[in-house]
Amino acid sequence: MTTNSPYAWFLASRPKTLTGAAVPVMIGIALGWADSGSIRWVPALLCMLFAFVMQIDANFINDYFDFRRGNDDETRLGPKRACSEGWITPRAMLIGIAITTIMACIVGLPLIYYGGWEMIAVGALCVVFCFLYTTLFSYLGLGDVLVLVFFGIVPVCLTQYLCFVPAAGHSSILPALAPQGLVISLACGIVIDTLLIVNNFRDIDNDIRAGKRTLIVRIGKQGGLRLYLMAGLLGIVLSWGTLFFTASLQAALLATPLALPYLLLHMSTYRQMKAIDHGRKLNKTLGCTARNMFVFGLSLAAAIYII
Repeated sequence: MTTNSPYAWFLASRPKTLTGAAVPVMIGIALGWADSGSIRWVPALLCMLFAFVMQIDANFINDYFDFRRGNDDETRLGPKRACSEGWITPRAMLIGIAITTIMACIVGLPLIYYGGWEMIAVGALCVVFCFLYTTLFSYLGLGDVLVLVFFGIVPVCLTQYLCFVPAAGHSSILPALAPQGLVISLACGIVIDTLLIVNNFRDIDNDIRAGKRTLIVRIGKQGGLRLYLMAGLLGIVLSWGTLFFTASLQAALLATPLALPYLLLHMSTYRQMKAIDHGRKLNKTLGCTARNMFVFGLSLAAAIYII
């Protein structure tokens, strides 16, 4: 591996995690289309691009600060990290963090036209909590809460709002916060949190040594297994249940089978996670969970279109 090479940066971006950025935007687009019957493609694409850049930014921040704390040592079980492996120098990673943060701001700036000046505050919060997740909240066991907010409520509701309201005459983002959208956004955040649950389940011993009080450290491995299982099931119940509550019987019957692919994959991955239990082989479960999340997003978006 050539230090600071394009391929090194590609690996540092952790492309497999980008499903977590795509899914909430995809669901937000589907919700907006269901409300208005049309799509504003410019803000939709900007929302997707902003989500991708912010995810990469978060990955760089996590890579750099965990390296500085000494968490990414030889005992680490997860996928290899760029700084600790010497693929990216710490100074170069800092520059990369600055560049991706600026890029996110540039991508998000045009959204002011569609959502008003409130978008500056929202963008600023995304950037601030991107840093606070790694440097503070993940050590306090609050990482799961941030996932629910910034991979659920914020991207789903804002995408729905930005893509499908008039470009002028809006004074608040509150119209996007309808009960149906809020519940579905929460379901999305819960499903995406399964990725963090697997990460923390695998790293429980390292996190204990590092003083990182994740939710899995607090509830233990058996509690973590149950949490993983219930998170996926709850995501299905909340999202499809909300859709059926407002749908006709015919539409509900058409949309019901769309929940099965994710449900079956999630149950299979749970059994895999339980069987592996510990060690680097749980990275396979991590990859399967990322796949499951994407299947959930596609299935739910299709169900929303049908209903």
